Amino acid sequence: MISRTRIDRGVVAWLLFMSAMVFAMIVIGGITRLTESGLSMVEWRPLIGFWPPTNDAEWARVFELYKQTPEFQKANHWMTAEDFKTIFWWEFSHRVWGRAIGVVFLLPFLFFLSVGRLKGWLFGRSILMFLLGGLQGGIGWWMVKSGLVDDPTVSQYRLAAHLAMAMLILGVMLWTVMDILSGREGDHDAPDGLSAHAVLVFFLVSLTILAGAFVAGLDAGFIYNTFPLMDGRLVPVDYGALSPWWLNPLENEAAVQFNHRLLAALTLALALLLWLRSIAAGAEGRARSAGRAVAFAVTFQFALGVATLLLEVPVWLGALHQAGAVVLFMATLWMLHAVQSPRFMT
Repeated sequence: MISRTRIDRGVVAWLLFMSAMVFAMIVIGGITRLTESGLSMVEWRPLIGFWPPTNDAEWARVFELYKQTPEFQKANHWMTAEDFKTIFWWEFSHRVWGRAIGVVFLLPFLFFLSVGRLKGWLFGRSILMFLLGGLQGGIGWWMVKSGLVDDPTVSQYRLAAHLAMAMLILGVMLWTVMDILSGREGDHDAPDGLSAHAVLVFFLVSLTILAGAFVAGLDAGFIYNTFPLMDGRLVPVDYGALSPWWLNPLENEAAVQFNHRLLAALTLALALLLWLRSIAAGAEGRARSAGRAVAFAVTFQFALGVATLLLEVPVWLGALHQAGAVVLFMATLWMLHAVQSPRFMT
């Protein structure tokens, strides 16, 4: 008979490993976007077709399918079969990793369920993770389909939805781990007044990440590669170029980049203020450690964002910036859990 302590540690290890896989998935997804590989796999067969092409005939078949897409015909008509393989492997890795996440989640879930370790709120939370994971797979294919008809670009709206779901899944997993390790009521000795501030910072971090998805979806990081001004102006001259006006924050590259910059700067200021307030209030334990983590992560992430912009988005730096966003999200989530006792995600 396995002890309760060992079982609890097993559940925690499982969820932490799952969180690491989701983290890697987000970074792989970012590289797939940066290398413009996401539309290379025209077919999506979730239950079959797990293996990649293994001979020249199979490569010729999938390359021929790609040749029929708008992306090849309008943008990548210069590609040879060898060029195609490079982008294919990134998208293939992205999809296979997603399937691996499903397997690594399901098998331990069934085991822990069979030995009675997933009961009550923990069972409900596990079911929620499973459903969100299945929905994410559908959103991913829905996103890819947007670039397979007429316009050879993925919809920035669907890209943002795909990223938001990935962050939600990661958030639920980590929140569950923190509930198991630290309880579901937060720190009773956390200083008053930090809870609302932590909620605000978490909201801003999440909103900035979504704004970054719009930057990626519109390739808005390849314009105005100066900082802090944009072509010598604080607000770019073409910020309101689209009509009606409300389309600009969603579809105007200049406006999307400006908004991401503004949100990032505001997040930096308020996150550092949260850290300073936690010190002034005498925060201890998890709240103090989480505050330091938020301060470090937000500073590093802001610097990464500026460097990525100035260097015109090299793939390695863009991927590091995406990873930094996830680290900041996790640090802020930790801070949020430490200073309040919300009962959401139950």
